[in-house]
Amino acid sequence: MCEHPGCDRPGEFRAPSARGRRSDEPPTWRWLCLDHVREFNSGYNFFQGMDPDEIAEAQRPYAGWERETRAFSHVGADRPPKWADFGDPLDAIGARFRKRMEEARAEQAARADGRPLGREDRASLRVLGLGVDADRRALRARYAELVRKYHPDRNGGDRSHEKALQDVIAAYTQLKSAPAFA
Repeated sequence: MCEHPGCDRPGEFRAPSARGRRSDEPPTWRWLCLDHVREFNSGYNFFQGMDPDEIAEAQRPYAGWERETRAFSHVGADRPPKWADFGDPLDAIGARFRKRMEEARAEQAARADGRPLGREDRASLRVLGLGVDADRRALRARYAELVRKYHPDRNGGDRSHEKALQDVIAAYTQLKSAPAFA
């Protein structure tokens, strides 16, 4: 309900409560109906109670900008290059990601037999610890080796490697149907 005395309409709009609160306290609000919040806003003076020096300080164009802020993160990119080294700003932006692009190109290197490998295929090969040029025989041998290594029956019932075993089985299942291993 509206907090204006004698009003029974819904209080849908908030207005600041007392101005004299401490800076470490959270703000308090009064909930008013549309007519009473309009009345409040028409009589509200932000500078009420301030002396001329405080008003001038609050109205400065750079008020608040002198506070120190934390630096931007460069996670995912190399350190920014010197802008003077580039004639085109887009070249400078691209230079920040050069290392990552080289890694991506190396990862997309073609197999010797020319068969395509997708992103999932490459991820599955990494799980199995195989290179991009592995053939079906190497795939099967590595799968058998890892299943023997991680299976609980071969480890005295130890189920601590169950997640690794599931990953190996999923990777092999995905790769055996991939076009590169057909």
